[in-house]
Amino acid sequence: MDIQQYMNDVGQRARTAARRVARASTGEKNAALLAIAEVLQSRRAQVLQANAEDVAAGRASGLDAALLDRLSINDKTFDGMLEGLRQVTALPDPIGTITDMSYRPSGIQVGKMRAPLGVVGIIYESRPNVTVEAASLCLKSGNACILRGGSEAIRANRVIAQCVREGLKQAGLPEDAVQVIDTTDRAAVGLLVAMPEFVDVIVPRGGKGLIERVAAEAKVPVIKHLDGICHVYVDDEADLQKAEAIAFNAKCHRYGVCNAMETLLVHEKVAAIFLPAVKKRYDEQQVELRGCEKTQKILTNIATATVEDWSTEYLAPVLAIKIVQNLDEAMTHINDYGSHHTDSIVTENFTKARRFINEVDSSSVMVNASTRFADGFEYGLGAEIGISTDKFHARGPVGLEGLTSQKYVVLGDGHIRQ
Repeated sequence: MDIQQYMNDVGQRARTAARRVARASTGEKNAALLAIAEVLQSRRAQVLQANAEDVAAGRASGLDAALLDRLSINDKTFDGMLEGLRQVTALPDPIGTITDMSYRPSGIQVGKMRAPLGVVGIIYESRPNVTVEAASLCLKSGNACILRGGSEAIRANRVIAQCVREGLKQAGLPEDAVQVIDTTDRAAVGLLVAMPEFVDVIVPRGGKGLIERVAAEAKVPVIKHLDGICHVYVDDEADLQKAEAIAFNAKCHRYGVCNAMETLLVHEKVAAIFLPAVKKRYDEQQVELRGCEKTQKILTNIATATVEDWSTEYLAPVLAIKIVQNLDEAMTHINDYGSHHTDSIVTENFTKARRFINEVDSSSVMVNASTRFADGFEYGLGAEIGISTDKFHARGPVGLEGLTSQKYVVLGDGHIRQ
């Protein structure tokens, strides 16, 4: 295969399809999404079988536990994919929405209209369910997309891609509106991010190494976050029962995800009561704890946390713990060592909660809730294309609106500039 020619062909077909999808009606797009859901449901056994083969091959090749977790699809995950399609179908179509209309002194009327980005390139590791999420969001927002999944998920992605194309065809939309790169050649990534004539934006989803490479090589804008170093801060005015449940869920619900807690911060006034209690929960799940000097005086048999631990995304059953003097020290630690992804405070003090959400510089800030909620599905976006920690265009979970831009609309009646 001539990979350069293959990628050019994919890009050209995507650009052509994007023009058709951009003018598709809401009804056409919704019909395509529901058709995709029906085809997927009819091929459930094939998708799960292909995924089982991917997981077996991944395990044999030595993939770590976090990647295997991301790679695996079970009936619950599959049902979530279908529900995501239905939720996206039910969401308002942002395309064509005109806002901020106003009359200017010249007599013209000026407003802003939501428009598609064009062609979205998405590069991701493991997680074959991303294929469906990405396709649904791009389609509903009037975009074509080129999807490059990891080689470890190639079998499931091929089956899912067939389902998506069949659904598009049934609805009368171009099959090329969603293309899955059908090669495991890593050169495809370098070519995809450097085709501004065909691709308008890139969304990388995966490990830090992948995202750093994409950001360095891309010749088009990138929607990204490098890592998820998320914190939970347990305040001295926290309900410790709530705090225990949140701290346990944020770490142990799933390890290999970007919104899992990696550092637990605890106010010194409640540390002696709270830490032994929550440690019992962590011990049940065999979570390795690493603590600061103060933490080790309370939890005497845990490892020492180093400066490196404060800035590490473990994606594993490992947790760093630090005791802090007050809210200010907690927020300083988060802003210094965090990745601006998701951070949560547990407190019953409204004033402290307000300070936390105002002063912590993260794309999601939470009060009395687990960081695991930082997800487009949980936020009511139907699904998400990814999470952005950048501050331009899109920030936080990126749903439909994050895959659009605005253009100015000017209405006149023969007006000329004087």
